[in-house]
Amino acid sequence: MESIKKQWWRYHKANPQVFELFERFTFDLIQRGFENYSSKAVFERIRWHTDVETCGESFKISNNYTPYYARLFMVLHPEHEGFFRTHVLTEEKEYESAD
Repeated sequence: MESIKKQWWRYHKANPQVFELFERFTFDLIQRGFENYSSKAVFERIRWHTDVETCGESFKISNNYTPYYARLFMVLHPEHEGFFRTHVLTEEKEYESAD
């Protein structure tokens, strides 16, 4: 069975516009003075934006991908490390216990 991380990576490569919106809406929050925020709330804004504010297709986005988008954002923008609070993922626990 394919891991959630691998599923997310495949989805991310096929839908780069989702991360573009994730970055855009996260930077909106940062510019408004937020020091941290919920990545799930950013996802809901993406859903709202694509369903209500724009014409065209909405995105089917799994909530399971949220932590990976949050981590990617913080890796690409290390000056905002900690903006999204993260927890150790099940896959990370399994990897650690294999050592």
